[in-house]
Amino acid sequence: MKKLDPKLSLPLITLVVGFVAAGGMIATSPSVKTQKPERLLPLVRVQEATPEHIQLTVKARGTVAPRTQSDLVAEVSGRIVEVSPSLASGGFVEPDDVLVRIDPRDYEIALVRAEASLARAQSDVELARSSLGRHNHLRERGVDSDSAHEAAVNAAHVAEAMVRDAEANLLQAQRDLERTHVRAPFAGRIRTKHVDVGQFVSRGTPVALIYAVDYAEVRLPLPDADAAFVDLPIAYRGHDADEEGPVVVLRARFAGRLHTWRGRIVRTEGELDPRTRMIHAVARVEDPYGRGDDPDRPPLSVGLFVEAEILGLEVDDVYVLPRSALRSSDRVAVVDAEGVLTLRPVVVLKRNRDTIVIESGLAAGELICTSPLPVSVEGMKVRTMKMEREPRRAHARATAGNPRAAFAGDRSTP
Repeated sequence: MKKLDPKLSLPLITLVVGFVAAGGMIATSPSVKTQKPERLLPLVRVQEATPEHIQLTVKARGTVAPRTQSDLVAEVSGRIVEVSPSLASGGFVEPDDVLVRIDPRDYEIALVRAEASLARAQSDVELARSSLGRHNHLRERGVDSDSAHEAAVNAAHVAEAMVRDAEANLLQAQRDLERTHVRAPFAGRIRTKHVDVGQFVSRGTPVALIYAVDYAEVRLPLPDADAAFVDLPIAYRGHDADEEGPVVVLRARFAGRLHTWRGRIVRTEGELDPRTRMIHAVARVEDPYGRGDDPDRPPLSVGLFVEAEILGLEVDDVYVLPRSALRSSDRVAVVDAEGVLTLRPVVVLKRNRDTIVIESGLAAGELICTSPLPVSVEGMKVRTMKMEREPRRAHARATAGNPRAAFAGDRSTP
């Protein structure tokens, strides 16, 4: 028998051994059990729908401006001989305070001349009346001519007119002398000073810019949609807008601290802004430069930028939810007891930056999904994690006497 070539037998033996080993491994391998993978449901936060009684608020921003501002001007010409220490930028003045005194000597001389002219005119009218009396007596006796009598009557009328003219000149001289004292027209604050001692001023020269300090006003732009939530005072022709407007709370930071002032909306401007379609309401704060109840509070200075919050209408049985609960523009996701998610159409009364106020479409006790889901499918199942509601602050009316506690509360939307 012929022997196999080792070069051929060795590879064959190797292949046979490999096949035998592989078959043994396959025969002795453990069996693998297959099972269906567990479905992991998305975990969402839910909040229980609770009906509330709240007071709607509208937010706006504006800059403090004076209610009244006037340019004081010189009403007579002359050199300034005295300036009040209060006539400085930021100085406070009271009504009729003398701010500037103009050299009065020329006007004192004019007054003396006007008095002398009046005395001369009064003397002339007495003489003319006496002459007219004599002519009347002669006319009764029939010995006076018509022309002489008419001349006497005319002379009396001219003399009386000269008296009236002299009286007007005297009054003008008195007023010009009074006008050498430039006085404050109201309690106010000096915004700008234009003159100083030694300066010659003419009639109409600006002396100072002054604004009233009895009230401060803030012009607040409001979107047309927000006007439905506040009771704005509207003026009609033939009717006085004397109703009391809604309360407004102004907040501003000064020297690193947040300060609060309370006022009211007193009027709305006559037209909508044609570019922004905004309604402009005017808030008024009384005694903006008084200390008030807070001695550390700064004045509500002109030019200060403030944030305003207007107390609006009170509504019952509404639901306040986080803004994240809203799907599209008018739907929320309701989760039932089995964890099935349903998209529910609702009526949204008001949208705020962080919250929404739902007027109808929900029932008390329902669980509302507040998690931002990438995809919300009707009927999908979810796992829920109930979130406790944040405690609400006290209602603004309950703390009306405390300016630091404005707009708070169980009855106000955040």
